[in-house]
Amino acid sequence: MAVKPKEASTVILLRKSSKPDKGNFEVLMVLRHPKSRFVPGSYVFPGGCLDEQDYAPEMEGFCTGMTLTTAQALLHDMSSPGKALGAWIAGIRETFEEVGVLMAYRSDKTSVFFDTEGLSQKFCSYRQGLQEGKLSFTSILRNEGLTLACDRLHYFSHWITPELLPLRYDVRFFVAKAPENQTAMHDGVELTTHIWITPQQALAGFNRKTLNMVVPTLVTIEDLSKYSTIDEVIASTKNKDIRPILTVMVEEAEGVAEFMSDGRVFKHMPPSVL
Repeated sequence: MAVKPKEASTVILLRKSSKPDKGNFEVLMVLRHPKSRFVPGSYVFPGGCLDEQDYAPEMEGFCTGMTLTTAQALLHDMSSPGKALGAWIAGIRETFEEVGVLMAYRSDKTSVFFDTEGLSQKFCSYRQGLQEGKLSFTSILRNEGLTLACDRLHYFSHWITPELLPLRYDVRFFVAKAPENQTAMHDGVELTTHIWITPQQALAGFNRKTLNMVVPTLVTIEDLSKYSTIDEVIASTKNKDIRPILTVMVEEAEGVAEFMSDGRVFKHMPPSVL
C-alpha cells in the first residue's frame, strides 16, 4: 500500500539577474545534505511540510492578501480552508527557516527588511529559535507586529511524490519575487549551500551533470526558462488551471524510470530517498 503523502509547500524565489547575458532573472536553489533521507545531494527550492500551527484558526489574522475563503478557492482540493491558507503560511515560514528570507509586512504595511545590524541579529536569533523549536512562528509575528505577505506568493504548480517511494509529499509550488534588502543564507544543517542561478544556467548544469535535480525541480526550471521576466512568470499564474502531477516510477533492469502523463520519461535521475 502506498504511503499517504504529507502536505507541504515550496517557494521559488526570483530576482533580477546579476548576469543579464545568462538570463533576465535568477532563481534561488538550495542543495540538500548528502545524508538527507529525501532528495539527498539534489538542488531544490526552499520548503517543507505544513505544521499544525500553520493552519490554526488564529492564523488568518496574521495574513495579508489571502483569506481562508480565497485560499480554499485556489486550493480547492485541500481538506479544509485552514489547510489551504496554511500552504501559504508554511511556504513563508519554511523560507525563513531554511534561507533566512522573511516575506512579511510591518504594521505600516511596508515590507520587512533588515536594515541595521541589530535588527539582522534579532531575526537571526528568531530564526534559530524557530529551527530549534524554542519559538513559535506566531510569537515572532506578535513580538514584531508583523503580518505575512501572502500576496507575494503566487500558486504555480502542484506535485505529488510517486507511490513507489517510502517518503511522499503533496507539494504546492509558489513563485515569489524575492524581498529587497534581505540576503539569503542556507541553514547549514538540512541545506549545505545555496545559489542564485538563471533557469538557463541551471539546465546547462543539469545537462553537464554538475547540478542534480529531481523531476519536479527539473520540470519547474524548464517551465521558468520559457519566461523572459519575473512579471511574466507571476502573470502566468493568473487563472491558471493547476492540476496535481503524479508521476509513475517503474523499476527497470537499468534503473528506475519516471513517467509523466504527458508522455515524457525520465531515466538515470538522482535518488529521491536514501
